[in-house]
Amino acid sequence: MPVHVTLDALIVKRGLKAKDLAQAVGLSETQLSLFRSGKVKGIRFRTLARLCAALDCRPGDLLDYAFEQADLDPPAEEE
Repeated sequence: MPVHVTLDALIVKRGLKAKDLAQAVGLSETQLSLFRSGKVKGIRFRTLARLCAALDCRPGDLLDYAFEQADLDPPAEEE
């Protein structure tokens, strides 16, 4: 997937512990870990806003995108 979660780098840059961030945002450590690893299909805007508020950042600081031509292809039709 061309969208990558860069939250780990921001946690390190801010000198935080993931456990403390999870508590500040109101997520379980497991939920935060799944987001950090990119194993989630989506994130609620409210959760994204809470992460940004806790980290004093913008959504683009938490995510990165690497262009893939396939992203422009129309979705496959379901049978």
